[in-house]
Amino acid sequence: MKTQNFKNHSKWVFGYHIVTFLAIVVLIVGSIRGFLKSSNDNLYSASLLVLISFILLFMFYFVRSFSLKAQDRAIRAEEKLRFFILTGKPLSTKLTTRQIIGLRFASDEELPALAKRAEQENLSEKEIKKEIINWKADLYRV
Repeated sequence: MKTQNFKNHSKWVFGYHIVTFLAIVVLIVGSIRGFLKSSNDNLYSASLLVLISFILLFMFYFVRSFSLKAQDRAIRAEEKLRFFILTGKPLSTKLTTRQIIGLRFASDEELPALAKRAEQENLSEKEIKKEIINWKADLYRV
């Protein structure tokens, strides 16, 4: 496996992000088309198909967002503990969750100074990631 860095750290699952999303879009378009062409005999089943396709779209979104939210909470807790172990001090409460998530890729040597800079300069998650020299891989993310 390649060494993880800023350019390759994001994770796309082809079957989920591309295939499933496109299949749901095709289902929505097809079900709406079928609904518009339906007669009184099959209006009910056509409308249920439209409803199901939108339910799948919402599920596609929420399944991902709920798992990311849980992951973000775990990362926040892990990084607060790691910072405390490294420095003996709590991580600043002024850092946002997004900033802490950016800091998770920083090596132990870089974390304290980068956390201080992130707080003082209000660096974004992306800016924090760009500042990391020794990237600490996170291969277990959702």
